[in-house]
Amino acid sequence: MTAFTWNLVLALVWMALTGRFTADNLLIGLCAGYVVLAYALRGRPEFANYIAKVPRLIRFFFWFNWALLRSNLKVAYDVLTPTHHMRPGVIAYPLEVQRDGEITILANLISLTPGSLSLDVSSDGTVLYIHIMYLEDEAQTVRELKVLEHRLLELLR
Repeated sequence: MTAFTWNLVLALVWMALTGRFTADNLLIGLCAGYVVLAYALRGRPEFANYIAKVPRLIRFFFWFNWALLRSNLKVAYDVLTPTHHMRPGVIAYPLEVQRDGEITILANLISLTPGSLSLDVSSDGTVLYIHIMYLEDEAQTVRELKVLEHRLLELLR
């Protein structure tokens, strides 16, 4: 079994032992299972990748939510003010992700952020076309998207 499967099994055992089948108890069980796995499997290289990915996932979660909040505030400000600051445009974003699943996750994260929308992927899978609501500097926008892509690759690979 994979480390995540073991972690999930340990969390379900925790829930069964405590008798509380709630989301917060599942989270507590996942955290307790992670600590047990980190200690019990610390010498095995196949589990080291999983142990390292959990903190990255937590960092990504907070980083992406901060980016999401900033985008929401920018769009809300533009909607609530009398003048619009939009400069819409479409960019061709060169992809580093290669697998279809990675492209799909990246495209969905981009579309989830207000002010941007993934439109299409080139037939060879190397370019993602994105509509940007506030396109002031294309190079800066590509750099910001590269940060998202690198953080995503850090989690997926």
